Amino acid sequence: MLRKILTLLIGIFVFISCGKTDKNNENKIKVKVAVIGNEQHQSTVMATYFKEELNKLVGDKVEVEIYQNGILGGEREAIEGVKLGTIQMTVVTMDGAVPAWVSDTQIMSIPYLFSTKERAYKALDTIIFDYLSPKFEENGFKYLGAGELGFRHFTNNLRKVETVSDMKGLSIRVQEAPIWFALIKSLDASAVPVSFNELYTALQQGMVDGQENPIASIYTAKFNEVQKYLTLDGHTYAAVSILMNKDFYEKLDLDIKENIEKAAKLAIPRQREKISEYEKIYLEELEKAGMIVTEADKDSFVQATKDIYLLPEVQKIVNPNFVKEVRESLK
Repeated sequence: MLRKILTLLIGIFVFISCGKTDKNNENKIKVKVAVIGNEQHQSTVMATYFKEELNKLVGDKVEVEIYQNGILGGEREAIEGVKLGTIQMTVVTMDGAVPAWVSDTQIMSIPYLFSTKERAYKALDTIIFDYLSPKFEENGFKYLGAGELGFRHFTNNLRKVETVSDMKGLSIRVQEAPIWFALIKSLDASAVPVSFNELYTALQQGMVDGQENPIASIYTAKFNEVQKYLTLDGHTYAAVSILMNKDFYEKLDLDIKENIEKAAKLAIPRQREKISEYEKIYLEELEKAGMIVTEADKDSFVQATKDIYLLPEVQKIVNPNFVKEVRESLK
């Protein structure tokens, strides 16, 4: 009898406790954030810092849940989820799958547009942010800014690449965007679109000879295990877009909306600094692990790619006047 009474009391206590928890959670705003990488990946670091900064600003009013390792799908699926509202937020490569909705984000795919990270930051936080924000809104997204992926470099498993002529004949994995096909074609190589989540296997099985990504991505994805050569050419500076579902954002109270924007602005420089620190360490680790690292003859790559932004197929997706405006803003 005593055991039955204790069991009943425990049941009542659990019921009451669950009821209180559910009631407390009723007013809590939940934000699911989809990222494709592990905890060290640039997109995850960006999402984590955003969560930390927002928590400082609003306490437990907003609960940010980060779903990493592509558990909610690849970048295209994550963007589609945000567009539909099934996911509230994502951090994705700006010039990867995003151009399917906002083509001018491929401004970041224009080769050798930025000579330093600082120049990229300046453009991303001013002229590019102002130009892209309304375009994102037209497509159902609230654009919160750009974090860092880093300068992109080529890797391959066949030979050292020091000049543009060394690229001839290589099959290179690229993001699913037309401008990347134009870039690789200008280098006399073959472009093959492969999802980032499937890239390691594609490299391992020899489906492609190489790929291009920032150092942090190469290291955290362990591409050095299936790639022998790394060429530091820095053909483009890559950023991650921080996107939120527009309808979800618009329905929030003004103070929450303001703090979401503030949290992003606070998190972005933190993430950029951290990824830059990681890069130095990662490059050393890649060399220690046996990867052969070479400095590219950048001039030969610049000459081969200098007119890409004027190609008809590229002008259809990136306004050449926008490219010129960005270049002018950096003078």
